[in-house]
Amino acid sequence: MGARVRQALSFRRCSGVYIFIALFVLYSIWVPDTFLRGDTFRTLLDDQSITALTAIALVIPLSAGTFNLAIGAQVGVASIISAWLLSKQNLSIPVTVVLTLLSGAAVGLVAGLLIVRTHIDSFIATLGLSSVLVAMTSWISDGQQILDLGANFQKLGTGELIGMTYPVWFLAAVVVVVWYVLERTPAGRRVYATGGNLEAARLAGVRTSTVVVLTLIACGVIAAAAGTLVSSRLATGDPTTGPAYLLPAFAAAFLGSTQFRGGRFNVLGTVFAVYLLALGVKGLQLGGAPVWIPDLFNGAALLLAVGLAKRQGTLGASPLLRWRRRPPDPGGPSA
Repeated sequence: MGARVRQALSFRRCSGVYIFIALFVLYSIWVPDTFLRGDTFRTLLDDQSITALTAIALVIPLSAGTFNLAIGAQVGVASIISAWLLSKQNLSIPVTVVLTLLSGAAVGLVAGLLIVRTHIDSFIATLGLSSVLVAMTSWISDGQQILDLGANFQKLGTGELIGMTYPVWFLAAVVVVVWYVLERTPAGRRVYATGGNLEAARLAGVRTSTVVVLTLIACGVIAAAAGTLVSSRLATGDPTTGPAYLLPAFAAAFLGSTQFRGGRFNVLGTVFAVYLLALGVKGLQLGGAPVWIPDLFNGAALLLAVGLAKRQGTLGASPLLRWRRRPPDPGGPSA
């Protein structure tokens, strides 16, 4: 029992927890008047809820060994689509939300088919798709903000329940669902098997192409939900918001893979990493750091996280970072 506890609390498995404690102590001494205020952490929890949603969406295909470099553009185009449907097409909020989620699923389906049917590497496929989505965002919005979304729609991103905003509660629900599917169901085991060793999973009877496509569809739906919340929170459709979520999502996903699960992409580690990075940035900002600190912090964290993930084996046995074509899968979506 003691050995298990020591292993669970080892720096290798939960280094982020110790870093979080160290940062908390440092900022409490450095800027106690602002950092230790209760609304600081409440604001931090709310501000990072959409980033955490985006990171969770990214973890799903990453667990199956598939990169999605279009995740930021997916959030951006969903934000514009929801604003366009509300303001320009005068649709109701429920219909707008449903159509936006369906558009996210369609984008995920296209990305999946590009990878498994045309055998384009996920790096290239999603990078090219990202450019297409950015162009689509500019086309729909005509390069300008879409206004007049209505007060009721804004409540989706700013309304509160028991002291927390709706995006925080929605994040909690998504965390529970995605964690359960990945960690406690046969579908989740197939996802991790595909990401761990594509060929072995195929030989074991896993329809790896189907897994890849479905993970990208799930990623697209969650990214679309995040984009809808972005436009709701801003009360406008801004064509420039989406790409800003790409780097923080990747940094959190890879840093999260080094936490709790011994070098495997996981939901709880990813959410923890989002708030660990946010805490680091927030403390520096409260201490008077310049405005470019978040980009520097997230970029450095991504480099460090990828290095740690490689060392712990997250990238060692999976198809990630392997520039190769996927062979045809006899157990693909058409089977």
